[in-house]
This record gives sequence, C-alpha cells and structure tokens, in this order.
Amino acid sequence: MSVKPRGNYGVDAPWVPWLWIGIAAVSAGGAIGFGLWRAGWWSAALAWYFVAATVFCLTGAALYWHASLRGKFVIWDRLLRRISLAPHARVLDLGCGRGAVAIMVASRFPDATVTGIDLWRTGDQSGNSRDATERNTALNAVDARVALDTGDMTRLPYPDGTFALVTASLSIHNVPTAEGRRAAIEEAVRVLAPSGRILIADIQRTGEYAAELRRLGLTTTGPTPLGWRTWWTGPWMATAELDATR
Repeated sequence: MSVKPRGNYGVDAPWVPWLWIGIAAVSAGGAIGFGLWRAGWWSAALAWYFVAATVFCLTGAALYWHASLRGKFVIWDRLLRRISLAPHARVLDLGCGRGAVAIMVASRFPDATVTGIDLWRTGDQSGNSRDATERNTALNAVDARVALDTGDMTRLPYPDGTFALVTASLSIHNVPTAEGRRAAIEEAVRVLAPSGRILIADIQRTGEYAAELRRLGLTTTGPTPLGWRTWWTGPWMATAELDATR
C-alpha cells in the first residue's frame, strides 16, 4: 500500500537533480573522449576517472529523485505513526508546498483541522501554487479540513497557543538567514499550544533549530538522521528529525 497521497507533489528544488545529470553528461563525454584518445596510461586513467564521476553523479540524481518522489513520504508516514492527537486538534504545517504533510496529517487524524502556510515559490518545489495544493487536498477528500494561507513562516498570522502540532518538512532551511530561521522557530513555538508538539524534518540546519528549541524551553529529541531514503544526492545532504514538546 502506498504511503504517498493521491495527487502531484512536484520535485523539491527541481534544478538540483538536473544539474547533476548535466555534470554526468559532461563526465560521460570526458570518459568517451579520453577512452578514444589512447595517448598513454594517463588518458586511460582520466577515462576511468570520468567514468567514476558519471556513475557518482547519476547515483546522486537518482537518490535525489527518490527522496523527493518517494522517500519523504515514507519518513513522514513513520513520524506521524508515532504521535497521537486529541479530538478536534488544530495542526499547522509550515512551508506546506503542494500539501504532502498537511494531507497526510488530515488523512491520519480524521477529526483534526490542518492549516498550511506557504509563499508558493516554484524554486523550492516545482509547480508550487495554492491551486495545485487545493487540487491535491480535493483528490484526497480532505479539502474541508485543510485551510491554506499565503504567508511567511517568520511572521505567522495566528494567535499564541493555537496549534496542538506544528510540522515543517524541508522548509525552514529555505529561509536564507540565521536570524530568519531563528524567527521561524520562535514563531512555531509561539503558536504552539500548552503540551503541544513540533515535528521537523530538514537538512543542514537541524542542530541550529534544536539549540533554539531548547533555548525556548522545549524538551527536544534530535537531530536524528532519517536514513538513506531522504539523502538528497548522498549522506552529505541527509535529512534529520527533530521532535520537541512544550
């Protein structure tokens, strides 16, 4: 049984895997060229170097596409299986994109209401738009319980203590400055209800988020690596989880 909701969820930062494919194509050309030249041992060595580079880049692109098209759904299914929500809980998904996590939450907790907020930038996710997200929520029959807002996660338009659960999937790292990312964490904590929970899956900056969550008084587990399924080209760009409670 697929853990991926029905609909089209695009590709995260879609230019990245194509860049790797482009480098692979150049490397393959180098392998062929030096292989045909046969000017001595050094041309053979360079041919094998470019063969290795081609395989490396193709593997990186394949891992990236798997992470975006399959892996992130698998890990969020696993994360959401661990939690429980009180009846009629309110949930906020930061940087919801085309709605993957918001829809998975609404599908798993049929009496919860979910709010997704995003700036709808296509550089962060291909085809990202409010209309695309609305189509996905309708396809999964959760549109009556998923509300969408256009807004900045560093300045959330919600009252203090509104949400029992706040989620963020590969979104906070898109805030370009440390001050902005700190503001996003502060805002997530501000709108979190007493005894509420924050679940974050992200790359690169998770140690930074963890320190801020602890500074703000939350009990925080992680960063915890989530495995190869969400390697964005390789283990040097791995996804980690943070689980924090108030």
